[in-house]
Amino acid sequence: MTHPEPTRRTLLTAGALLAVPTPLLAATPANRKLVFAVLRNGERIGEHRMTFAGDAKSPTVSTEVDMTVKLGSVTVYRYRHTAREVWADGQFESLETVTDATAGDRKVSARRAPEGVRIRTGRREVLAPAGTAPLTHWNPKVLGGRLFNPQEGGLLRITATPKGLRSVTLANGRSMEAQVWTLRGEAEIDDWYDRAGVWTGLKGRLQDGSTLEYLRA
Repeated sequence: MTHPEPTRRTLLTAGALLAVPTPLLAATPANRKLVFAVLRNGERIGEHRMTFAGDAKSPTVSTEVDMTVKLGSVTVYRYRHTAREVWADGQFESLETVTDATAGDRKVSARRAPEGVRIRTGRREVLAPAGTAPLTHWNPKVLGGRLFNPQEGGLLRITATPKGLRSVTLANGRSMEAQVWTLRGEAEIDDWYDRAGVWTGLKGRLQDGSTLEYLRA
């Protein structure tokens, strides 16, 4: 997920933990795309778009996020984020992100290596444990493991817990039952996934106390 500043910056150095890899890939959308209307405190501020290329076991996921917060006619916050996320045989392979925001520009790159996952942010490099994956929200299979922030590159200290089926609202106003995961710790986010495991909604609290909501088209 990428979204504007939902977590504190966390830059932790982690030792490599070698483990036998297990598939960490959830279902991808049947139409190969996800589109969400993004709301802040109930007001639409932009859109989050994802497209899926390649096969189901080795997809390449492209993300574009565009948000603008205005006070009257004055723009007080802009956020642009692009990402290219690659998976191979059910395992996270690499990620490249560029974030252009009022709070500052950032680039993050991450790549799976034999000794772990190497995450680079500017001149800093973190070696994360094997199996670490980006919190890009579309893939619930990774939520129980180690996660890193795709727009800042830091390892995240959060606990993800499945809470069963709950109602979620779609962009057309219709509601549906979906599996909800709660993410708590450095983040306060609820993610919903439909019965096929496809990302269906998000609701979270930002650092300024405002509410961020994703409504799936």
